[in-house]
Amino acid sequence: MDKIRVRGGKPLKGEIPISGAKNAALPLMSVSLLTDETLTLGNLPHLADITTMAGLLAQLGTEIALNGQSHPGGHTGRIMELTSRNIRQTRADYDLVRKMRASVLVLGPLLARAGRAEVSLPGGCAIGTRPIDLHLMAMQKLGAEIELKEGYVVATAPRGLTGGSVAFPMVSVGATENLMMAASLARGTTEIVNAAREPEIVDLAKCLTSMGAKIEGAGTDKILIHGVDRLHGARHDVVVDRIETGTYAMATAITGGSVELIGAERELIGTVCTVLERAGVALKSTNRGLHVSLANGPLQGTDAITEPFPGFPTDLQAQFMALMTVSQGAAMITETIFENRFMHVPELARMGANITVHGASAMVRGVPRLTGAPVMATDLRASVSLVMAGLVAEGDTILNRVYHLDRGYERLTEKLEACGADIERIHG
Repeated sequence: MDKIRVRGGKPLKGEIPISGAKNAALPLMSVSLLTDETLTLGNLPHLADITTMAGLLAQLGTEIALNGQSHPGGHTGRIMELTSRNIRQTRADYDLVRKMRASVLVLGPLLARAGRAEVSLPGGCAIGTRPIDLHLMAMQKLGAEIELKEGYVVATAPRGLTGGSVAFPMVSVGATENLMMAASLARGTTEIVNAAREPEIVDLAKCLTSMGAKIEGAGTDKILIHGVDRLHGARHDVVVDRIETGTYAMATAITGGSVELIGAERELIGTVCTVLERAGVALKSTNRGLHVSLANGPLQGTDAITEPFPGFPTDLQAQFMALMTVSQGAAMITETIFENRFMHVPELARMGANITVHGASAMVRGVPRLTGAPVMATDLRASVSLVMAGLVAEGDTILNRVYHLDRGYERLTEKLEACGADIERIHG
C-alpha cells in the first residue's frame, strides 16, 4: 500500500494550479443521464472518485470518452464526453456504490429519465452516518414510490414525476442536487425550500440551464425548477475547487510561505478568507487567482465553527485545525455538520499537537513545533491535514492509507513538491 513521506521545514513558494471541484464534478457527471445527447464536461479533475462515477455511469449505459486537456493555460483538468443514448440498466450495484456515497446522485436522473432506479445504500468516508432519507423524501414528494429491499433503494415512477414543494428540515447538498436533476424533467414546477446554497449547486444549475432546464434561485435557500419535456447536450466547465483552494492556502500559511493559487476565486471561500485573515494570513486577489502569505508575524489562534455555505466548510475543518496547532494562543473549533469528524485529532497529537476535544468542539493550543511521526489517514480531509502538519514538523512524517487522498486531491505530492516541499509518494 502506498505511503507519503514528508520532511518538514521548507516554506512553500511558487504557484499551484487549482483543479476542478470534485464535489461539483460528480453531480455534473450524473446529469448526463438526463439526455440522450452528449454532455461535454471540461476542467474535470483526475481523481479516484471521478473514475468510480465513470465506472458506474458506464455500467448504466453511458458512453464515455476522454479528450485531453481542457485549459492549456495551466489548469490540469481533462475533457470528458458523456452520452447516455440508451440507459441499459437502472440498477447501481453495491460493488461500485459502496466505494463512494455520491453514487446516490444517479437516483434522481434515473427516475426522471427511465421511471425506475435501484441504488445500493451508499458507502464513503467514515465521518458520520450521512443518511439518504432526505433524498428519498424528495423523490416521494415528486410522486416516486420508494421501497428498501436487501440493501437497495428501489424507486419507481411509471407515470413520470410531478413537480411539488419540498421543504428540507435541514440543509443537504446532495439531496438538493438529486432533486434539482429529477425536477428538471418532472411535469410542472418544483419548489425547494431550505435548499443548499453551495457554489456546486450554482454550477449544477448553470449546466442544467445550458441543457434547456428552467431554474430560478440557485445560490439562495429557495429554488424553483420548471420541468421541461427533454434536455439537450451542452458543454460546461467544472467550477474550481474551493476546498482545494482553502487547503493550499492553509498549507502555504502553516509553512510561512508565499504561493499564488492559479484559478482560485476568493468569492468561493469568502468566510474562510475572513477567518484566515483574523489568524494573520494575507490573501490578495490577482489577475490569475489568489496570492497567499503570512501578513505580519506568526499565526494567531482563531476560532471557527463549521456551517453550511456561506459558512466555514466542514471540509476545511481538519486543515484549519492543523494550521492552529502551531499558532500563538488557542483556537476553539466547533463541528456542527458531522458527528465523527475529529478522528484526525489523535494523529495530530502523535506529532505533538495540544488538542482537547469536548463533544462537538476541540480546543487547540498552539505549540512551538510539531515532530514528524508515522500517522494514519482516517478520511479524505483528515489525510491532507496530516500532510500539512508534516510540512512544518521536524523530521519525517509517514502518512499511511493515502488512498483517501486520491479520492479528492489531484497530484497533491507533485503540486507541493513544485513549490519546494520535501515530499514523496512511496509505492508499496
